[in-house]
Amino acid sequence: MGGGRTTLAQADSPRGLTIRGNEFLLDGEPFRILSGAFHYFRTHPKDWRDRLLRMRAMGLNTVETYVAWNFHQPYEAKRKADFSGWRDVAAFVRTADEAGLKVIVRPGPYICAEWDFGGLPAWLLKDKDAPLRRSDPAYERAVDAWFAELLPRFVDLQATRGGPIIAMQVENEYGSYGDDHAHLEHLRDTMRAQGVDSLLFCSNGASQQALEDGSLPDLLSTVNFAGDPTGPFAELRRFQPDKPVFCTEFWDGWFDHWGEHHHTTDPAGTAADVEKILETGASINFYMAVGGTNFGWSAGANLSGSAYQPTVTSYDYDSPISESGELTEKFHKVRDVLAKYTTLPSTPLPATPRRMPAQRVAVRESVPLMDALDVLSSTPIRRTAPVHMEALGQAYGLIHYRTRVRGPQGSKELKVTGLGDRALVFGDGKRIGTFDRNQPDHTVGFTVAGASGTLDLLVDPTGRVNFGQGLNDPKGISGKVLLDDEEVSDWEIRRLPLDNLSALTFGGGDTPTGPAFHRARVHVDTPADGFLAFPGWDKGMVWLNGFALGRYWSLGPQVTLYAPSHLWRRGRNELVVLEMERTGDRIEVRSEPDIG
Repeated sequence: MGGGRTTLAQADSPRGLTIRGNEFLLDGEPFRILSGAFHYFRTHPKDWRDRLLRMRAMGLNTVETYVAWNFHQPYEAKRKADFSGWRDVAAFVRTADEAGLKVIVRPGPYICAEWDFGGLPAWLLKDKDAPLRRSDPAYERAVDAWFAELLPRFVDLQATRGGPIIAMQVENEYGSYGDDHAHLEHLRDTMRAQGVDSLLFCSNGASQQALEDGSLPDLLSTVNFAGDPTGPFAELRRFQPDKPVFCTEFWDGWFDHWGEHHHTTDPAGTAADVEKILETGASINFYMAVGGTNFGWSAGANLSGSAYQPTVTSYDYDSPISESGELTEKFHKVRDVLAKYTTLPSTPLPATPRRMPAQRVAVRESVPLMDALDVLSSTPIRRTAPVHMEALGQAYGLIHYRTRVRGPQGSKELKVTGLGDRALVFGDGKRIGTFDRNQPDHTVGFTVAGASGTLDLLVDPTGRVNFGQGLNDPKGISGKVLLDDEEVSDWEIRRLPLDNLSALTFGGGDTPTGPAFHRARVHVDTPADGFLAFPGWDKGMVWLNGFALGRYWSLGPQVTLYAPSHLWRRGRNELVVLEMERTGDRIEVRSEPDIG
């Protein structure tokens, strides 16, 4: 803290963010929260400062972030959570402070965020029917252990102790899930017991039912919405007439599912709604202020009825600051509105981050996945019936099931129940069909000509459900494999986390069909941001110098994958692509993004 004398009035003022009637006070002075969401886990840590400074240039005074539990503790066996490097969330908070921003933390444990399993770790689904987000002793023990590691890292960074953290959230939009107030009270009490003395709040949808079910009477209630604030703010004031009005998620864009159109919102319309919010004297958090990326296997999914909707790799969200740091038209329109209500920084606006020149890269080396099972997997696990990957301690990747079927027998109909999410089917090594969870009644013909036949199912999960009552979404096969309504038994199961591909042996020659790894070399003179496209390819996962960038899929709308400058090396770079279906003849490095 700086030096100088403290007046009696200052000494008597409460530190941190407090409430006086319908306004916020920060260290005793009136304060309007002008905040934006920026997820540290969706942006390379070497870009944190850049994006935070762009937020400050927009006119914001606060950054809001979720904490993704599964980003820090993906495996139960690793008892201690990881807070190093990219996962050093306290370093993110300190960087925000250095950029001139206050911080709001939403620690969950559930965060939604279109992130795999809403941020919950996959190992909670060891029992696929395990109770979640409620007053269940096993769930609360796991949460308490996680909070005991996480929350102390924030204590000395709170504004009540002179740090930048001004508020923290209890759970997340709980009124859209349940009404177990004892669960909310447990989380509140756990946070307080761990030293959190900041302002606590509950955010929910703007309806009386959601606010009633998802709030606690002693905590601030806030609302989340898009568009005109008149209705949502009226609902909040009806529920809570005597406290400040705060939109904790003003949805200035939206996310995309594979196979759907790309969502955008009109910049001028967004700015007009922001002006309406600020005219009322309310506080705002833009969701999102900074776009990000669902790197690796981290994208979540939604359910619409029984229809499964996996989310794309990009989390650009049509936000004011794009996934790759570009200041969009929406940024400038919103900044013009914010300028009426705050003093903008006098420094020049940051330029668009440097981008790579375009080039095309040939793919000349490959190895079929089914030929590499032994080098990709540890010793196979034997089970009478298939089991889901979480029951075997696996969080991400693919999973392979193999059995022998007695013969001879003519063509029979093969069916799978409890599939998460897509399975390639092989009979005696030859591709015979595909199962998809959105076609639960689909069957594949299977014939055993000789004394026995080999049946393989290679399951490709595409994200755990992150919202609603379908959270219990195990991957692999959690049901049965049926052959003409008879259960197929005696399975050999291989876990394929694909977290280390160094043992793969690539070769030249003809390009294999079906699931295979392909390797390409990319020469780079000066590392910069690049955007990878896969014309002619169908569906798969991409690694750049060993880092899993994320999924691509010809369904669209996303065409390019964002590859930040910090992942490239000067000179030779290695791209590895796991293609599940159809291989193209080249990879394109582009200088502009195309997300639909």
